[in-house]
Amino acid sequence: MQEDILINWSPQETRVAVVENGVLQELHVERTLERGLVGNVYLGKVARVLPGMQSAFIDIGLERAAFLHVADVWHPPAEGETISAARNAATQIPIEKQVFEGQSLVVQVIKDPIGTKGARLSTQISIAGRMLVFLPQDDHLGVSQKILPEQRDELRRRLQVLVGDQGGGFILRTNGEEASDQELADDIAYLRKAWARIRQAATKLPATSLLHQDLSLLQRVLRDLTTEFTQFIKVDSLEQFAVMKAFGQEFMPAAAQKLVHYKGERPIFDLYAIDEEIAKALGRRVDLKSGGYLMVDQTEALTTVDVNTGGFVGARNFDDTIFKTNLEAAQAIARQLRLRNLGGIIIVDFIDMAPEEHREAVLAEIRKQLARDRVKTMCGGFSQLGLVEMTRKRTRESLAHMLCEPCPVCEGKGIVKTARSVAYDIFREILREARQFNPREFRVVASPKVIELFLDEESQHLAGLSEFIGKPVSLQSESAMGQEQYDIVLL
Repeated sequence: MQEDILINWSPQETRVAVVENGVLQELHVERTLERGLVGNVYLGKVARVLPGMQSAFIDIGLERAAFLHVADVWHPPAEGETISAARNAATQIPIEKQVFEGQSLVVQVIKDPIGTKGARLSTQISIAGRMLVFLPQDDHLGVSQKILPEQRDELRRRLQVLVGDQGGGFILRTNGEEASDQELADDIAYLRKAWARIRQAATKLPATSLLHQDLSLLQRVLRDLTTEFTQFIKVDSLEQFAVMKAFGQEFMPAAAQKLVHYKGERPIFDLYAIDEEIAKALGRRVDLKSGGYLMVDQTEALTTVDVNTGGFVGARNFDDTIFKTNLEAAQAIARQLRLRNLGGIIIVDFIDMAPEEHREAVLAEIRKQLARDRVKTMCGGFSQLGLVEMTRKRTRESLAHMLCEPCPVCEGKGIVKTARSVAYDIFREILREARQFNPREFRVVASPKVIELFLDEESQHLAGLSEFIGKPVSLQSESAMGQEQYDIVLL
């Protein structure tokens, strides 16, 4: 398997495509104006202490002061005391006895500013790595609750050996479950180096300075996306190539060796028709090479995938046709989940297969394809209704949510009323208005298609309505209106 990572950079947006054997598998997008603050570490200055709210406003150099609640002020646990017990004990001490105006504090953003509210802060610092989270003020070694209990003790023992006696707490993340000792050791070294930089900056920089920013997408390419299968990381910006090279040589030297500055005249995403693939990934229908197709529908609660044979009739018999379509669909579905970054519950409706060995083979194929996913996925068997249910961890917004918004015409429903339905709504509304008001004339302002219907097929009904209410009804076409929109003006 050969993998290339293509990076298309502009001042407003960074796009990263992971291409496997010439086929787009993943797309990551980060926009400059939409980048969050969560994870950033600042040297804050206490602006005001509010004993009545048991909170303090901290100036961290943003437009609005950030907010520190007494429950988020960290205290080291006493010997034998749990972290939660130490936190509860800290809330018993009034905030005015813990911080004072003008004091400098190292703080971390735990919630982005929303509307008129400033960012929420904590004085407990945590730095996320590829497989571990580092808690420099703590000595606790933890393992994610999502890892099976019988594996946790063994992982904790391995971590204990690797961490040694240099101090600091670590939590093993779910994607570190199968990591080698070398990978974990590299992550520990990277996190300790990052914390040393924060401490050094806190002694040199003035209050309200940014000490540490969560990694940008370009840096996360080196930390999270580069694997042993990655041949090249091609970057189309010389400036960003230099930035990534410097960062990589310090923290991820193996990944940095794969960096290449792309100098071609064609846009880098044109090499593999990435923009065309993105356009397809925003549509419902996914065509398969055999002639079959998938229909992908994303809702708030879950995503459904329906497999259809379409025009494929090429196999020896009907059972083989269905089997081959489902096998190809299993590969395509796994790719679509990665490409669209679909998370949560996913229900797949494969075409019904009678032979049990066909069902087992399709199930084995989809599990094999899902095993290649960087994001944790779980896949069940066929249900009584012939559906396959799976879950995929939500890591970020899906591609559709990131690039699109609900249609202003249908308001996200995906369908609009027919012109005739709207025309009949207008008839009822005119009757309703005629009972309440006595205007000289009713004027209907609607979309061209609805007005055209009134002038043609519904002209007789419109004339009958006008005669019934005893008032003239005039028509006005408005091209800016959606099909369901209309106004009835009383003149």
